[in-house]
Order: sequence, then C-alpha cells, then structure tokens
Amino acid sequence: MSGSCSPRLRRPRFRRRILTALTAAALLGAGLGAAPAASASPGTGPTAIVSLGDSYISGEAGRWRGNSLNNSGSRDGTDRAWTGSTYDPTLVYGATAANGCHRSDSAEVKSATGTGVQTLVNLACSGATTANVFRSASGGQSYKGEAPQADQLAAVAAQYDVKAVALSVGGNDLGFASIIETCATDYMVWYSYCYDDQQQVVDSKIDAVMANVGKSIDEVRAVMSAAGYGSSSYRIILQSYPSPIPRAAENRYSESGWSRVSTGGCPFWNKDSDWARDSLVPQIASRLRQVAGAKGVEFLDLRDMLQGREVCATASRLVTATQPPSATASEWARWIDSDGTQGPVQESMHPNYYGQQGQGRCLALAYAATPGGHRGCRNTPGSGASGMYLTSLS
Repeated sequence: MSGSCSPRLRRPRFRRRILTALTAAALLGAGLGAAPAASASPGTGPTAIVSLGDSYISGEAGRWRGNSLNNSGSRDGTDRAWTGSTYDPTLVYGATAANGCHRSDSAEVKSATGTGVQTLVNLACSGATTANVFRSASGGQSYKGEAPQADQLAAVAAQYDVKAVALSVGGNDLGFASIIETCATDYMVWYSYCYDDQQQVVDSKIDAVMANVGKSIDEVRAVMSAAGYGSSSYRIILQSYPSPIPRAAENRYSESGWSRVSTGGCPFWNKDSDWARDSLVPQIASRLRQVAGAKGVEFLDLRDMLQGREVCATASRLVTATQPPSATASEWARWIDSDGTQGPVQESMHPNYYGQQGQGRCLALAYAATPGGHRGCRNTPGSGASGMYLTSLS
C-alpha cells in the first residue's frame, strides 16, 4: 500500500547513507573482569550476576546519551567516546569495541547496582543468536572470536558464586536487523508498508526460535549443574525486548516529508510503527513468557520500558547546544543516523546509555523481588532510572 510522502525524495544523500549503513549493520551487542585467584563454589566466593545473550543486554549503543544533530566534537555532549580531540569507543565498550560485541560500561548488568552482589559479569555479545549461547558440546558456535557463551559461563560459575543469570536472546534468530532494514527501505524508497510481509516472516520462524530459546535455558542449567549448583541456589531471568520506536500517535514528526529521516532518525510509516510497537514486540514478549513458564524460570517483560522515551517520541526531545543530555528529557534509544557520521549503525534502535541504566534498574528490582515471578518493568515520566518500577503480569 502506498504512503503519503511526496513521490520525490528530497534528501537522496540521506537515503543512500542510511541504506548503505543498514545493509552492513547487525542491529542486534561483554568483558569479563579479572577472576579471583582461587576457585569458588556455590555458596562460597564472590557473589555474581551474569548476563548472556544479544545486543539488547550486551550494552550496544551505550556510547550515546540521547541523540543530537550535531556531527562534530562531543555531539552536544551525547557522545561518550569523545576524548576532547578524537573518538575512542574503548572508553565505553572496552576491548569489545574491536570485535563488535559492544559490551558497554552502562550495560544492563553493569547498571544493576545496589543488589548487594559483589560482581556483575557481562558475557553477552551484539549480534548473538541462540546458537552462540549453547555449549560447544551441544552444537554451540563461537562468535566474533569468542567461545559460546555457555562455555564462558562455565568458567565464571567455577570462579564465582553465581546468584542469577539474565538472558536476552532470540531477536537475531528472528532477523530483527532485516526487519528494521526492510521497514526503513519501504518508507524511504518504495512507499509501501512492511508490516504485512514481515509479519509472515516472523510467524514462519517464531516456533523454531522459541524452541531454541528454551534450549538456551537448558544449556544454562546444564552448565550450572555441572559446576555443582543446585536448582534453588541461583535464578534464571529471561527477558523480552523494549520497543525503540513509538506508536504513530506518539511520534513528534509528521509521516509525510523527510523529517523522520533527516531529523528524527525514525524512517517508518505510521502503520509499520503501530505494528512494531503493538503487535510485533508484544507477540515476541508473549512467546518468551510462555517459554519462561514452560521452563520454570523468571520472566522480565520490557516491552513498555521505553514508553515515551523512544526515538521520535513526543514526550522526549533531541539534545542541542542549549538543551543538554538529560535522563529525564532525552530519548533513551539510539536513532538511525541519517548522515552515517556518528559511529557504527549497529548501534541503531537499541537502548542507549540512559535506556541501559533503566534496564539495569529493572534487573536490580527483579533480583530484589521474590524469586520465581513474571513481571513487567516501566519508567516514570519525568524521572530517570530511579523511577523504574515493576508491574505484575496477569
């Protein structure tokens, strides 16, 4: 179906840059600190929470504090990789800036402070699929030069007293990157909607993907059991994905024209936005919750975590020279960079520094809650990460 934009693209250079970048991007990004000298065992040694999975928990886009149109210097204070003279992504992503795992210093588990746990370990990697979580002995695959995450977890479980494992995985198996690329292309080039054909793609894959998410949980349990952990001595928290784009009625830019591309960084039709926000993200969350229930693990629903803080949301704003980055007013997700000049596009459509702080608060609250529950997490309008709160799921 045709959209309402003029048939003539007014900013072709933006179109070329975005499409080139999106084609190369893997939209769905952990450094393990020095281990104690002596091995630990369940109930002894430094306590730890560990995160496994993909970019939505690894810390992809943690480089950014909101979004700014300024392409120079610190980008109005949004770019945490700015040194004063150049850009150094290792300031945010450490050694994983090189391999693209993009484990940020603000990643969810690193932001889950105040739990009383001594060590926060991030093993997730941007772009990872369920196959990158499985143990190598069970068909797991190395990724970006790193061993399968369950094999890495085995080493952590032998050195720390692991209290919880947070898992975010499945999005890359479903092809999030391809969905984003297709929807953006349909907006900028073909003037057609993506929701209809992309829904068919998701429906054709989702059963197999959820089976592999379930296997990922089994793999975690196998690792922990082999390390001597009883089933009640640690927790597994499976989580869903937040929506980085708002509903059509909550987008501050008109569907027509070019502002959603060149200004907002959210090149999607209204119908596609509503589909993503109110159909796709809830569908995935509901299926993940079913997996959590079937496997007897906890579930953290993040579908509404970025409500009002999404890219282009009317309740948030861009950062400018006169409006500095703000946890209470800036966007909490990374836009699609229309110029392709502000860092790698794999950061696009992920929770940014502020969003990751919010995620960390959600994880900390879930950990502090009674074990075994299924809960949602939302933000409080006008508040930073401290305003995150849990909701009960019916």
